[in-house]
Amino acid sequence: MKLWQGRFDAPEAADADAFNQSLSFDKQLWRADITASIAHATMLGKCRILTQEEADAICEGLRGIYSDIESGTLAIEGQEDIHSFVESELVARIGSTGKKLHTARSRNDQVATDMRLYARDAADNAVALLKALVNALLARAKETVNYIMPGFTHLRKAQPINCAQYFNAYSEMFLRDLDRFHALKKRMNVMPLGSAALAGTSWPIDREVTRELLGFDSISQNSLDAVSDRDFVAEYLFCASLAMAHLSRLCEDTILYTSDEFGYWEIPDAYSTGSSIMPQKKNPDIPELVRGKTGRVYGHLMGILTTLKGIPLAYNKDLQEDKEPFFDAQATLESCFSIYTALILKLTFNVNKMYDAAGEGYSTATDVADYLAKRGVPFRDAHAVTGRLVRYCIEQGKTLPSLTLEEFRAASPVFEADILQAVTTRSSAEGRNSVGGSSREAAKAGIASIRKRLKQY
Repeated sequence: MKLWQGRFDAPEAADADAFNQSLSFDKQLWRADITASIAHATMLGKCRILTQEEADAICEGLRGIYSDIESGTLAIEGQEDIHSFVESELVARIGSTGKKLHTARSRNDQVATDMRLYARDAADNAVALLKALVNALLARAKETVNYIMPGFTHLRKAQPINCAQYFNAYSEMFLRDLDRFHALKKRMNVMPLGSAALAGTSWPIDREVTRELLGFDSISQNSLDAVSDRDFVAEYLFCASLAMAHLSRLCEDTILYTSDEFGYWEIPDAYSTGSSIMPQKKNPDIPELVRGKTGRVYGHLMGILTTLKGIPLAYNKDLQEDKEPFFDAQATLESCFSIYTALILKLTFNVNKMYDAAGEGYSTATDVADYLAKRGVPFRDAHAVTGRLVRYCIEQGKTLPSLTLEEFRAASPVFEADILQAVTTRSSAEGRNSVGGSSREAAKAGIASIRKRLKQY
């Protein structure tokens, strides 16, 4: 007989039982459920709702269950959900005293508390993984600070950039993700336990005792809201979705830059796969899988938002649908960030090919226009002069660095001999020394800035 079935004349139908069950997935909450139950029983003892002997017996029984599950000697099975499993096992071990654990508590505030404890740890995991990836990107930035690569807009070569600046750009994205998860933890660290089913409880409990034992920053201020709030689940999924979007962009770059058509980077054999039919293939399956799994996390975000949008106050069974998406998104996020951190540290670089490519496509044209503008030519006029020079190069099969001073001066008498140096690939990158720019000094400053900001997490 189920713990809640006293009001019913007949047992639950087998198909209804199977449809209602959540143990197959909410068993992941066992640590949180037992931890919260120990805190709840401790509080009941302190408030003399239970005798101290009863509270001690419950806590000892719960610790034994925790230990046995952790060691693998106790299988989680045979009940509707993790809460029923823990309570039934407790009663089996210590007798009817175990039935008193649920005093002044409902499954509604119990599961809300469990999910917050679990989500709090998941946010911590995300922060740790993001820190590891940023540190990996910083390591690559430091190694590549003397390398030049093409910068793109519209997937067309735009200007030469420092390779370290490229890796710093992704570090900035992941720092924002890190900050979002860090801020999310503060909002999710509010304790709903003590809200009971929806209206609070008539028992003289002390929620501050439980809050302190569980490490929550504060207690919920409205029991109707507390048992039905899953904002923190949606927010975690949003943070995960945006972090995955940034990782997917890096994966897309990796796929492009390691292709034969680009050839700037190479993925080592240990992180590549072959083809079942084409012996020559070396496929970037890991970044492709990460790119694909991003859509999976997006789907979970849309799912929880759709679930939440029509739920009346207070608790409804719809909220059981918060767990599987959360667990899957968490597992996906953690596996993707873990594998990509390992991969990014193993990439190798074709330095000469990157440098040569950075100078292609008239990528120093802006430097020509800036050269003229710095000498008093209005920028729009300088832009037009440079455009004519590019057209001349196209017609003559030349590049801007291959032009002679005479050819430059034929376009404008303002050009002097130093234009020949200004249009080289390295001069172009080194000339942009503004904060966040593409010079070596700017890139080094970016590395130092990222490293400093990372220390606060």
